[in-house]
Amino acid sequence: MNIEQLIKEGQGTIVDVRTIAEFRGGNVANSINIPLQEIEHRLDEVKNLKQPLILCCASGGRSGQATRFLSHHGIECYNGGSWLDVNYFQTR
Repeated sequence: MNIEQLIKEGQGTIVDVRTIAEFRGGNVANSINIPLQEIEHRLDEVKNLKQPLILCCASGGRSGQATRFLSHHGIECYNGGSWLDVNYFQTR
């Protein structure tokens, strides 16, 4: 299954790794905000989220970093890239 299908079907959890200020400026409906710099310290919380995780940010860079880190810790996750793309897939 590809990322677009996961998003459209509401599989897993969408996690936005941008800063709180960026997230407040606009975000994907029903997504949660865990800024990249907090991921390591909130690992137990992240592990309890419904997987797979679809990670997003502004362009895909930070969500890529988060994807690599979380995958290394055994969490099923995918880099969704820009939150705008994830939002588009969700509303299509």
